[in-house]
Amino acid sequence: MSLSSARQRRATAASPLTDDGYAKDAKDRRRRPGGGDGDGEDGGIKWFLPFLALGLLRHMSASSNLIHDCDEVFNYWEPLHFLLYRSGFQTWEYSSDFALRSYLYLIIHALVAGPASMIFGEHKVRVFYSVRIFLGLISTITETVLVVALSRRYGKRLACYVLAMLCLSSGCFFASTSFLPSSFSMYAVTLSSALFLLEKYAAAVAVAAAGVILGWPFSILVFIPVTVYSLIRGPFGRVFLSGFLTSLGVLALSFIADYHYYGRLTFSVFNLLKYNVLGGGESHLYGTEGPSFYFRNGFNNFNFAFILALLFLGVVPFARKKYAPDLLIVVSPVYIWLAFMSLQAHKEERFLYPIYTLICVAAAAVIDSFPDFFHDKYSSDQSIFEKIAKGLRPLILGCILCASHSRTFSMLNGYGAPLQIYHHLEYHEDSGPGSVLCVGSEWHRYPSSFFIPSYISEVRWIDDGFRGLLPFPFNETLGGTTAAPSYFNNKNKASEEQYLKDIGACTLLVELDLRRPYPSRGNDLKTWEALAALPFLDRELSPALHRSFFVPYKWQQNNVFGLYKLLRRVPTDKPQSRDA
Repeated sequence: MSLSSARQRRATAASPLTDDGYAKDAKDRRRRPGGGDGDGEDGGIKWFLPFLALGLLRHMSASSNLIHDCDEVFNYWEPLHFLLYRSGFQTWEYSSDFALRSYLYLIIHALVAGPASMIFGEHKVRVFYSVRIFLGLISTITETVLVVALSRRYGKRLACYVLAMLCLSSGCFFASTSFLPSSFSMYAVTLSSALFLLEKYAAAVAVAAAGVILGWPFSILVFIPVTVYSLIRGPFGRVFLSGFLTSLGVLALSFIADYHYYGRLTFSVFNLLKYNVLGGGESHLYGTEGPSFYFRNGFNNFNFAFILALLFLGVVPFARKKYAPDLLIVVSPVYIWLAFMSLQAHKEERFLYPIYTLICVAAAAVIDSFPDFFHDKYSSDQSIFEKIAKGLRPLILGCILCASHSRTFSMLNGYGAPLQIYHHLEYHEDSGPGSVLCVGSEWHRYPSSFFIPSYISEVRWIDDGFRGLLPFPFNETLGGTTAAPSYFNNKNKASEEQYLKDIGACTLLVELDLRRPYPSRGNDLKTWEALAALPFLDRELSPALHRSFFVPYKWQQNNVFGLYKLLRRVPTDKPQSRDA
């Protein structure tokens, strides 16, 4: 055997490495914009397709999304409503004594809500949905940049898998249009990661800085990997200066906004950190969960994609030339954040929002790498197992997307009644001007004052046994946003003034009738008449699997439903005395 023929055979055997993108020149192509999987300069996904697909899904989210947390209403929608209409509920965190929340975050949304309020006039619900559409647009833009960046670096297939998960996963569907700093942090994480993959290191660090200060300060842990590697790879001075100036600028704007609205020199970012870290971590007063909470929650929102995302580290040794170090750097916050948040006593679903898009990226990368487990780098022929693995990719992705759609459908149909019931208020102006709307145990599902028509003079809480501190209306007499009312405290202790003492003053009532042994107020037909009633899924009596995922026919048959009601006091024929 001649030396030349031996060399020729070795070259032929090595050729699959180049074809599958493992050789150094293929890796270099992937690092160039437009490269990846042998695609040419124009082979990556264009901007239009992901923008259109994500835009349609985010518009659907904006129009149908639930309000998943009362914190979204009372800490963001209500203060925004006050800035626009000079009415709304205030929480203790917005008392100038504590000043934990930044008004700068609200001002950004007021730039959309303000013009919308002038356009739509008294139709405040339309202003609410205008802000949601704005949030959906931000989500669409940041996620589109991420999909395009992945396409240019790793090829169309991975980018398409990520696009499909971003569009249909329940977690992203719900988080994308939630008015929460954790959602804002998710936008920033998504855009910063995309800019890092596009080798725009200075921009990536600037976005990270804005996401931490303007969004959620604790999300700094999620930005650390991309920030550190951007400083290492980019021109250090330029990248550092970009992050520093952005931080300085946003901090200055936040300080000015806080001074204007709180009426004193204070700094909400520092106050929040002080309360949760230096102040002893009083957040445990608002509920604690066990270490497995986020893993259960992650499975509910991403089903098997969440499990695959956790397995990403196990895939790296098999596909390290494709995904290490860049994609590993981008995905690593999933593990950092899960570990950190699981150690905290106080846990809420929204706390995971910053890593939601990264979960999609990690899961898609694992699915894309299935054939790598069976790839023989010394053989030019694909094994039967490698072919099967390639065929499994779309099948597994399809199962994940179907389960995600099932989860989304179950949530929207099972828990969508509150928003629809409050919509009904605008059709009952015959209740008369000066009507009082009362809410008892359902205060935490109140969708905000944007749903309260002008004929209702006030919304009042009635005592149904809750002993924590409830929000109070902003008090213009005490100074509005600058006020420090005495009834607020940071220990979650109920105030004697928070409940309406005389339920007879209620004109309208919202309640949830779960058909328990104890009677509901709405069952007293002599006092109340039902204006609207919609089914609401009874979580306690419905099996976990059936309530979490929609299965046709089985969902209705196996779940238990209560009624979400809008009630009106039956008018009495007896005239009331003037002293009444």
